Amino acid sequence: MDLRGLGYFVAVAEEGHFGRAAARLHMSQPPLSRAVKALETELGVRLLDRTPRGVTLTPAGTTLLAEARELLARAGRIRERVAASASITVGVLGGATDPGAARLAEMFRRAHPGVEVRVRESDLSDPACGLRTGLADVAVTRAPFDTTGLVVHVLREDPVGAVLRADDPLARRDGLALAELAGRRWFQFPASTDERWREFWNGGERREGPVVRGVQECVQAVLWNGTIGLAPLGHDLPGGVVVVPLRDMPPSRVVVAAPEGAPPLVRSFARLAVSAYRGSNSAIVSK
Repeated sequence: MDLRGLGYFVAVAEEGHFGRAAARLHMSQPPLSRAVKALETELGVRLLDRTPRGVTLTPAGTTLLAEARELLARAGRIRERVAASASITVGVLGGATDPGAARLAEMFRRAHPGVEVRVRESDLSDPACGLRTGLADVAVTRAPFDTTGLVVHVLREDPVGAVLRADDPLARRDGLALAELAGRRWFQFPASTDERWREFWNGGERREGPVVRGVQECVQAVLWNGTIGLAPLGHDLPGGVVVVPLRDMPPSRVVVAAPEGAPPLVRSFARLAVSAYRGSNSAIVSK
Protein backbone atom coordinates (compact mmCIF):
# COMPACT_ATOMS: atom_id res chain seq x y z
CA MET A 1 0.00 0.00 0.00
CA ASP A 2 1.30 3.44 -0.85
CA LEU A 3 0.56 6.50 1.24
CA ARG A 4 -0.96 8.40 -1.67
CA GLY A 5 -3.54 5.66 -2.26
CA LEU A 6 -4.39 5.62 1.44
CA GLY A 7 -4.79 9.38 1.38
CA TYR A 8 -7.18 9.13 -1.56
CA PHE A 9 -9.23 6.50 0.26
CA VAL A 10 -9.44 8.62 3.43
CA ALA A 11 -10.64 11.62 1.43
CA VAL A 12 -13.40 9.59 -0.25
CA ALA A 13 -14.42 7.98 3.05
CA GLU A 14 -14.59 11.34 4.84
CA GLU A 15 -16.45 13.11 2.04
CA GLY A 16 -18.77 10.16 1.32
CA HIS A 17 -18.63 11.04 -2.36
CA PHE A 18 -16.05 10.63 -5.13
CA GLY A 19 -16.83 13.99 -6.70
CA ARG A 20 -16.41 15.96 -3.47
CA ALA A 21 -13.25 14.03 -2.62
CA ALA A 22 -11.81 14.77 -6.06
CA ALA A 23 -12.49 18.48 -5.58
CA ARG A 24 -10.85 18.38 -2.15
CA LEU A 25 -7.79 16.70 -3.63
CA HIS A 26 -7.69 19.05 -6.65
CA MET A 27 -7.86 16.16 -9.13
CA SER A 28 -10.37 14.69 -11.54
CA GLN A 29 -12.70 11.90 -10.45
CA PRO A 30 -11.67 9.04 -12.82
CA PRO A 31 -8.07 8.63 -11.54
CA LEU A 32 -9.36 8.88 -7.97
CA SER A 33 -11.86 6.07 -8.61
CA ARG A 34 -9.14 3.95 -10.21
CA ALA A 35 -6.79 4.49 -7.26
CA VAL A 36 -9.41 3.40 -4.71
CA LYS A 37 -10.33 0.40 -6.86
CA ALA A 38 -6.65 -0.57 -7.06
CA LEU A 39 -6.44 -0.41 -3.27
CA GLU A 40 -9.44 -2.71 -2.95
CA THR A 41 -7.85 -5.13 -5.42
CA GLU A 42 -4.57 -5.10 -3.53
CA LEU A 43 -6.27 -5.81 -0.20
CA GLY A 44 -8.74 -8.29 -1.70
CA VAL A 45 -11.74 -6.67 0.03
CA ARG A 46 -14.47 -4.18 -0.85
CA LEU A 47 -13.90 -0.98 1.10
CA LEU A 48 -16.82 1.11 -0.14
CA ASP A 49 -20.40 0.48 -1.08
CA ARG A 50 -21.13 2.70 -4.06
CA THR A 51 -24.60 4.19 -4.59
CA PRO A 52 -25.94 6.93 -6.89
CA ARG A 53 -25.92 9.29 -3.88
CA GLY A 54 -22.34 8.55 -2.83
CA VAL A 55 -20.44 5.91 -0.92
CA THR A 56 -20.59 4.27 2.49
CA LEU A 57 -17.93 2.29 4.28
CA THR A 58 -18.02 -1.48 4.51
CA PRO A 59 -16.82 -3.06 7.79
CA ALA A 60 -13.41 -3.55 6.16
CA GLY A 61 -13.44 0.08 5.04
CA THR A 62 -14.21 1.27 8.58
CA THR A 63 -11.24 -0.68 9.90
CA LEU A 64 -8.93 0.65 7.20
CA LEU A 65 -10.06 4.25 7.74
CA ALA A 66 -8.93 4.22 11.37
CA GLU A 67 -5.62 2.57 10.53
CA ALA A 68 -5.00 4.82 7.52
CA ARG A 69 -5.58 8.00 9.53
CA GLU A 70 -3.09 6.85 12.15
CA LEU A 71 -0.53 5.84 9.53
CA LEU A 72 -0.85 9.11 7.59
CA ALA A 73 -0.52 11.14 10.79
CA ARG A 74 2.62 9.22 11.71
CA ALA A 75 4.03 9.74 8.22
CA GLY A 76 3.39 13.46 8.60
CA ARG A 77 5.28 13.52 11.88
CA ILE A 78 8.17 11.67 10.25
CA ARG A 79 8.29 14.23 7.43
CA GLU A 80 8.40 17.07 9.97
CA ARG A 81 11.22 15.45 11.93
CA VAL A 82 13.24 14.71 8.80
CA ALA A 83 12.74 18.30 7.58
CA ALA A 84 13.79 19.62 10.99
CA SER A 85 16.99 17.57 10.83
CA ALA A 86 17.92 19.42 7.65
CA SER A 87 17.75 22.85 9.28
CA ILE A 88 18.57 24.52 12.57
CA THR A 89 17.51 27.88 13.99
CA VAL A 90 20.16 29.71 15.99
CA GLY A 91 19.12 32.48 18.36
CA VAL A 92 21.45 35.44 18.83
CA LEU A 93 21.22 38.81 20.51
CA GLY A 94 20.47 41.61 18.06
CA GLY A 95 23.34 44.00 17.48
CA ALA A 96 25.91 41.50 18.73
CA THR A 97 29.15 41.08 16.79
CA ASP A 98 31.52 38.30 17.74
CA PRO A 99 34.59 36.98 15.89
CA GLY A 100 33.94 33.54 17.34
CA ALA A 101 30.70 33.34 15.36
CA ALA A 102 32.57 33.37 12.04
CA ARG A 103 34.78 30.44 13.12
CA LEU A 104 31.70 28.55 14.35
CA ALA A 105 29.88 29.11 11.06
CA GLU A 106 32.85 27.77 9.08
CA MET A 107 33.19 24.68 11.30
CA PHE A 108 29.46 23.95 11.18
CA ARG A 109 29.34 24.23 7.38
CA ARG A 110 32.18 21.73 7.09
CA ALA A 111 30.59 19.30 9.54
CA HIS A 112 27.02 19.63 8.18
CA PRO A 113 27.23 20.87 4.58
CA GLY A 114 23.59 20.07 3.76
CA VAL A 115 22.02 21.78 6.76
CA GLU A 116 20.31 25.15 6.41
CA VAL A 117 21.09 27.52 9.29
CA ARG A 118 18.51 30.14 10.14
CA VAL A 119 19.59 32.96 12.45
CA ARG A 120 16.96 34.63 14.63
CA GLU A 121 17.83 37.89 16.37
CA SER A 122 16.33 38.70 19.77
CA ASP A 123 16.37 42.03 21.51
CA LEU A 124 18.01 42.57 24.90
CA SER A 125 14.80 41.72 26.76
CA ASP A 126 15.16 38.03 25.76
CA PRO A 127 18.66 36.79 26.63
CA ALA A 128 17.54 33.18 26.01
CA CYS A 129 17.02 34.25 22.37
CA GLY A 130 13.83 32.34 21.66
CA LEU A 131 14.72 29.06 23.41
CA ARG A 132 11.86 29.41 25.89
CA THR A 133 9.27 30.01 23.19
CA GLY A 134 10.54 27.38 20.77
CA LEU A 135 11.57 29.99 18.21
CA ALA A 136 15.20 28.83 18.33
CA ASP A 137 16.79 25.39 18.57
CA VAL A 138 20.02 26.63 20.11
CA ALA A 139 21.34 30.05 21.16
CA VAL A 140 24.70 31.78 21.21
CA THR A 141 24.09 34.54 23.70
CA ARG A 142 25.21 36.05 27.00
CA ALA A 143 24.49 34.91 30.53
CA PRO A 144 23.05 35.19 33.11
CA PHE A 145 19.46 34.06 32.64
CA ASP A 146 17.23 31.27 33.91
CA THR A 147 18.82 28.02 32.74
CA THR A 148 16.15 25.62 34.00
CA GLY A 149 15.81 22.79 31.48
CA LEU A 150 18.80 24.01 29.47
CA VAL A 151 22.37 22.83 29.01
CA VAL A 152 24.70 25.81 28.90
CA HIS A 153 28.40 25.88 27.96
CA VAL A 154 30.54 28.93 28.67
CA LEU A 155 32.44 29.96 25.54
CA ARG A 156 34.24 33.09 26.69
CA GLU A 157 34.32 35.65 29.51
CA ASP A 158 34.48 39.35 28.62
CA PRO A 159 35.38 42.23 30.96
CA VAL A 160 32.58 44.74 31.51
CA GLY A 161 32.70 48.52 31.47
CA ALA A 162 30.47 51.53 32.03
CA VAL A 163 28.94 53.07 28.89
CA LEU A 164 29.32 56.86 29.09
CA ARG A 165 28.99 59.84 26.84
CA ALA A 166 32.43 61.03 25.73
CA ASP A 167 32.01 64.40 27.47
CA ASP A 168 31.12 62.78 30.81
CA PRO A 169 33.79 63.62 33.46
CA LEU A 170 34.15 59.91 34.25
CA ALA A 171 34.83 59.06 30.60
CA ARG A 172 38.47 60.22 30.95
CA ARG A 173 39.23 57.66 33.64
CA ASP A 174 41.20 54.46 33.02
CA GLY A 175 38.93 52.49 35.31
CA LEU A 176 35.94 52.89 37.59
CA ALA A 177 34.22 51.25 40.55
CA LEU A 178 30.48 50.64 40.60
CA ALA A 179 30.12 52.92 43.62
CA GLU A 180 31.23 55.86 41.48
CA LEU A 181 28.13 55.40 39.33
CA ALA A 182 25.67 55.66 42.22
CA GLY A 183 22.83 58.12 41.73
CA ARG A 184 23.10 58.14 37.94
CA ARG A 185 20.28 57.19 35.57
CA TRP A 186 20.84 53.81 33.92
CA PHE A 187 19.12 52.38 30.88
CA GLN A 188 16.70 49.65 31.99
CA PHE A 189 15.22 46.52 30.45
CA PRO A 190 11.45 45.83 30.51
CA ALA A 191 9.99 44.46 33.74
CA SER A 192 9.22 41.15 32.00
CA THR A 193 12.92 40.57 31.29
CA ASP A 194 14.70 37.72 33.09
CA GLU A 195 15.48 38.91 36.63
CA ARG A 196 19.03 37.51 36.63
CA TRP A 197 19.80 39.40 33.44
CA ARG A 198 18.39 42.67 34.74
CA GLU A 199 20.26 42.40 38.03
CA PHE A 200 23.60 41.72 36.31
CA TRP A 201 23.37 44.64 33.90
CA ASN A 202 22.25 46.92 36.72
CA GLY A 203 25.42 46.12 38.63
CA GLY A 204 23.50 44.27 41.33
CA GLU A 205 21.54 47.37 42.39
CA ARG A 206 18.11 48.82 41.76
CA ARG A 207 18.43 51.60 39.19
CA GLU A 208 16.19 54.16 37.54
CA GLY A 209 16.17 55.23 33.91
CA PRO A 210 14.62 54.82 30.47
CA VAL A 211 13.49 51.38 29.29
CA VAL A 212 15.37 50.04 26.25
CA ARG A 213 15.26 46.82 24.24
CA GLY A 214 18.07 47.04 21.72
CA VAL A 215 21.72 48.05 21.53
CA GLN A 216 20.94 51.15 19.48
CA GLU A 217 18.33 52.27 22.00
CA CYS A 218 20.98 51.96 24.72
CA VAL A 219 23.45 54.02 22.69
CA GLN A 220 20.89 56.72 21.91
CA ALA A 221 19.87 56.98 25.58
CA VAL A 222 23.52 57.68 26.41
CA LEU A 223 24.05 60.16 23.58
CA TRP A 224 20.88 62.17 24.02
CA ASN A 225 20.28 62.04 27.76
CA GLY A 226 23.60 61.19 29.40
CA THR A 227 22.10 57.90 30.61
CA ILE A 228 24.68 55.29 31.60
CA GLY A 229 24.77 51.51 31.59
CA LEU A 230 27.06 48.53 31.21
CA ALA A 231 28.47 46.72 28.20
CA PRO A 232 31.17 44.15 27.44
CA LEU A 233 34.49 45.71 26.49
CA GLY A 234 35.37 45.52 22.83
CA HIS A 235 31.94 46.40 21.41
CA ASP A 236 31.97 48.65 18.37
CA LEU A 237 30.29 51.85 19.52
CA PRO A 238 29.72 55.13 17.64
CA GLY A 239 31.66 58.31 18.22
CA GLY A 240 30.58 60.21 21.29
CA VAL A 241 30.26 57.05 23.39
CA VAL A 242 33.02 55.33 25.39
CA VAL A 243 33.23 52.28 27.62
CA VAL A 244 35.38 52.61 30.74
CA PRO A 245 36.44 49.33 32.43
CA LEU A 246 34.87 48.51 35.79
CA ARG A 247 37.25 47.08 38.36
CA ASP A 248 34.64 45.39 40.57
CA MET A 249 32.23 44.00 37.97
CA PRO A 250 32.24 40.26 37.15
CA PRO A 251 32.80 39.36 33.50
CA SER A 252 30.03 38.84 30.97
CA ARG A 253 29.90 35.23 29.80
CA VAL A 254 29.31 34.31 26.16
CA VAL A 255 27.48 30.97 26.17
CA VAL A 256 25.86 28.40 23.92
CA ALA A 257 22.57 27.09 25.29
CA ALA A 258 20.19 24.37 24.16
CA PRO A 259 17.28 22.46 25.71
CA GLU A 260 18.01 19.28 27.61
CA GLY A 261 17.46 16.25 25.38
CA ALA A 262 18.04 18.28 22.21
CA PRO A 263 18.37 16.32 18.93
CA PRO A 264 21.81 15.27 17.64
CA LEU A 265 22.14 18.20 15.24
CA VAL A 266 21.70 20.71 18.07
CA ARG A 267 24.13 18.85 20.32
CA SER A 268 26.64 18.85 17.48
CA PHE A 269 26.22 22.61 17.11
CA ALA A 270 26.95 23.11 20.82
CA ARG A 271 30.08 20.92 20.68
CA LEU A 272 31.32 22.80 17.63
CA ALA A 273 30.68 26.12 19.39
CA VAL A 274 32.92 25.09 22.28
CA SER A 275 35.63 24.03 19.81
CA ALA A 276 35.29 27.21 17.75
CA TYR A 277 35.66 29.54 20.69
CA ARG A 278 38.42 27.41 22.24
CA GLY A 279 37.99 29.13 25.60
CA SER A 280 40.12 27.72 28.40
CA ASN A 281 37.15 28.38 30.67
CA SER A 282 34.64 26.46 28.51
CA ALA A 283 32.56 24.25 30.78
CA ILE A 284 29.05 22.98 31.43
CA VAL A 285 27.63 25.44 33.94
CA SER A 286 24.02 24.27 33.99
CA LYS A 287 22.23 21.07 33.20
